[in-house]
Amino acid sequence: MLQAPEFWAKPGLASDLLAPLGWAYGAAGAARRAVTSPTRVSVPTICVGNLTAGGAGKTPVVLSLAALLRERGRMPHILSRGYGGSLKGPLPVDAARHSAREVGDEPLLLAAAAPTWIGADRIASARAAIAAGADLLLLDDGFQNPALHYHIALVVIDGGYGIGNGRVMPAGPLREPVAPALKRASAVVLIGAKASTLELRDVPVLAARLVPQGGSEFNGRPVFAFAGIGRPAKFFASLRELGAELVWTRDFPDHHPYGESELVTLEAAAQAKNAALVTTEKDWVRLPPRWRDKIRMLKVALRWDDAAALDRVLAPALEASHG
Repeated sequence: MLQAPEFWAKPGLASDLLAPLGWAYGAAGAARRAVTSPTRVSVPTICVGNLTAGGAGKTPVVLSLAALLRERGRMPHILSRGYGGSLKGPLPVDAARHSAREVGDEPLLLAAAAPTWIGADRIASARAAIAAGADLLLLDDGFQNPALHYHIALVVIDGGYGIGNGRVMPAGPLREPVAPALKRASAVVLIGAKASTLELRDVPVLAARLVPQGGSEFNGRPVFAFAGIGRPAKFFASLRELGAELVWTRDFPDHHPYGESELVTLEAAAQAKNAALVTTEKDWVRLPPRWRDKIRMLKVALRWDDAAALDRVLAPALEASHG
């Protein structure tokens, strides 16, 4: 996946010129949803999606929900497309034997929280998960895919970025126009600072924050940080908040597969500055095994501001006994 172009962040000439293509893209998606009858399965389904291309924070939300559901005695299974992986599904992810090149980086992280399945065919993955014992499904992405019926739809928005210039791809970062999307949403999960340019009065808003797990070792230490995620700047800001001295940062495209030569280059650059080489957990699982002892990672976890509000939104799925 390529990095988002800079003009997606605010209105401008490039966005104006591409606007007709964005209208066509949005109309095609709407038509697809209009003519598709979603398939219902025998257990409740919670969809965690977003409005923009990458970087909103879906994975931490799914990880948090999986932990919460398991604490309540449920048996959630996670369904992922497996973006970036070579294996076809439906396939259960095994972190002990699968690599990010085979199943994708996000499924490896998700599999640590709950049984996780990859596959482009969400209905086939759902049925395989149910046959394996799932009593609730967590759909990682798929808000724009009408194939599978879901009881609850949570739309994740990065509060710092919001919806960018507010236009649909390729004119902007949106996967579909905002207004009709929010009508299908059960709630918006707003991560971080408030997206002041976005109207959210007609949908419940669940505020949440990404909190670093540990990281005190970086306080006052020179750090060379690199990341291939949707919004690398968020990761760099987290390190600064921990007191790290960022002597250099390097952005890579989202889901970037790291090669030996570029890792050697990164290591040399960090050593020249006497700095620790640090990346995200999502990037770390994409590293060749021999590099994982050389490169440190910063984990983050989602913290909900109002657990009771989350419970109210999830109640229809948690109380449902069948699809």
